[in-house]
Amino acid sequence: MRRMRFVGVLAVLSIACCVTSPGFAAGDGARWDAEAAQTEIIRDDWGIAHIHGKTDADAVFGMSYAQAEDDFNRVESNYITALGRSAEVEGEKAIWKDLRQKLFIDPQVLQADYAGSPDWLKALMNAWADGLNYYLAKHPHVKPKLIAQFEPWMALAFSEGSIGGDIEQIKLTELENFYGKRKLGMTDDERGFVFHEPGGSNGIAIAPSDARDGHALLLINPHTTFFFRSELQVTSDEGLNVYGAVTWGQFFVYQGFNAHAGWMHTSTGADNVDEFAEDIVAKAGKFYYRYGKDLRPLVSKTIAVPYRTAAGGQATRTFTTYSTSHGPIVREADGKWIGISLMNKPVAALEQSFLRTKATDYASYMKIAELKANSSNNTVFADSRGEIALLLPQFMPKRDDRFDYTKPVDGADPATDWQGLTPLGALPHVLNPSTGWLFNVNDWPYSAAGADSPKRQDYPKYMDTAGENPRGSHASLLLTNQHKFTLESLLAAAFDPYLPAFARLIPKLVEAYDGTPGNDPLKARLKDQIALLRDWDFRWSDHSLATSLAVFWGDTLWDETIRDADAESMATYDFMADRATPAEKLKALDEASDRLRKDFGDWRVPWGEINRFQRVADAIEPTFRDSDPSIPVPFVSSRWGSLASFGAHRYPGTKRYYGTKGNSFVAVVEFGPKIRALAVTAGGESGDPTSPHFNDEAMRYARGELRPVYFYPADLEGHIESRYRPGEEPSGTGQSSDR
Repeated sequence: MRRMRFVGVLAVLSIACCVTSPGFAAGDGARWDAEAAQTEIIRDDWGIAHIHGKTDADAVFGMSYAQAEDDFNRVESNYITALGRSAEVEGEKAIWKDLRQKLFIDPQVLQADYAGSPDWLKALMNAWADGLNYYLAKHPHVKPKLIAQFEPWMALAFSEGSIGGDIEQIKLTELENFYGKRKLGMTDDERGFVFHEPGGSNGIAIAPSDARDGHALLLINPHTTFFFRSELQVTSDEGLNVYGAVTWGQFFVYQGFNAHAGWMHTSTGADNVDEFAEDIVAKAGKFYYRYGKDLRPLVSKTIAVPYRTAAGGQATRTFTTYSTSHGPIVREADGKWIGISLMNKPVAALEQSFLRTKATDYASYMKIAELKANSSNNTVFADSRGEIALLLPQFMPKRDDRFDYTKPVDGADPATDWQGLTPLGALPHVLNPSTGWLFNVNDWPYSAAGADSPKRQDYPKYMDTAGENPRGSHASLLLTNQHKFTLESLLAAAFDPYLPAFARLIPKLVEAYDGTPGNDPLKARLKDQIALLRDWDFRWSDHSLATSLAVFWGDTLWDETIRDADAESMATYDFMADRATPAEKLKALDEASDRLRKDFGDWRVPWGEINRFQRVADAIEPTFRDSDPSIPVPFVSSRWGSLASFGAHRYPGTKRYYGTKGNSFVAVVEFGPKIRALAVTAGGESGDPTSPHFNDEAMRYARGELRPVYFYPADLEGHIESRYRPGEEPSGTGQSSDR
């Protein structure tokens, strides 16, 4: 934890000595002191903050203060990005990222939104900003990169998560080509030819009928970049009592549970971001776009993007941007200007994000979902009444299904317009299936509950563009064949080592080898590798030689076939299995073997020698060294169907693979008369490398050994490391137990 150690008279200095910093008003200190007096922070023996406030706003004040203690850098960095101010820190390279953000995020608009917000929400935003500013005032040694003072309206720039995710569908090269008048080719990354660990998450809900003890169970397993969220608990005398994963700088638990209900968000395959090809007409120096029989004037807006110069100074680039009724223009294609429509409802999104943390059952959760301000996520839900559910994003525009909205549609045709939002009852959803289970792993909803899944033919095409994936077949297999789940058996399922993608692909490789003539040089060279893979059970482990060989082979063949698969509009898995030639399959195995020999001296290498977790610094863009301490990790990339995901690869100067994404926060929850939960956070709670909680969960993380969650005050007894109010020095209690 990042904690200031005050000594002597420094410990009792008034906040008034600190609020003379630029931007802080003289009266702020008294208000902050009053909020701090209503708030308490307890740190357990894992460094996790349990915050209590008299009101919800007091709790939010303590929550933002505690997050800043743990990793102010990540809090500030998220808002630098959300506000479109990255170039002021990173320089010219970030101009286009900022412009993309500023097409949707306008401080003047957000300030007006803040002013018009409900009083209860405004109070939370005020408390959020106060907590961060109080932290900065009390810790003058902490030097922000850019944001020296947080203002309440800023919370609306990072309100739900979907704006960031949705906006990233806009390719920066195409944006630069349009507004920078360039003719750059898209990068391989933008064209989808560079593999990235699949984002998203796993969520599984078990109904009481399929649970040994008759209580609903929930798996919470987000797959994000590591250290993307903190783990904490927030309670108040107004009924707030929520535990889980909180994205740095937000004041609501994004994935978690309260005493009665839990929710797990998984990235959706639903299509609710659309592009419109606009027919532009220039007339008398002005631009118009066709809409039906009319010509409508384009709306122009001047956007200034400040940036840091190479010499360390500040400069600004100014852009005239355009938009139509469909949204901002973001690129040009085939002579048409392309506008984009996506959700931009910051107030409703922030309301929904916070209010759902106080939902007590499915009915109250759905009442909050009527705000329809979640665009990026499916939700796997469970509650203490025993109800389980799968929901699609509630922000789902109604559209004419005659059109293919996965491509730009004709903006001049009014029939392509969004026709309001889809009623929640008309979305594919699952409620209390007779199977006794449901799941989502970023695949389509049409296999979420076995025979009780929604039927694909009953819904428009745009309700899903993801289709199935290997994790989906893995989850279906586990849930169909296992019954009477307990918290422990659900956890075991979350770390089940079976790899269905290789169960499909490896037999094809063996078949290719068996069909190769005996005089082919590869026949003798690959004999031992094929023998190993022929007998493999398709399960990962840290001591497995076959896992190493299969992953290196799969990575190689993927890279060598992805362009051909794209040209054929095929899934890469299908192309690798059915269209790659026997020679291509064997050549990839030969190349993988050579790489293993080159990097490790032999192609026979235990997977744990290669696949490692390393945390030695808190840089948001990490670097890795084989000479630094690291931990073996047995699970693999989710692209091969592993539910437990560890996205790892080599880095400059390394031979080993180091993970940066995948399992980040993992929890299993039982909704009995009292909550029982287990959890783990990648690495640890603190971003301070000198803290004992910087990496104290790393071994548990790598082994899938979750620790008990201290949800109730009685659970905390004997496990309290410190108890204090914001602004005070954390004080030990003597209660912390040895682990």
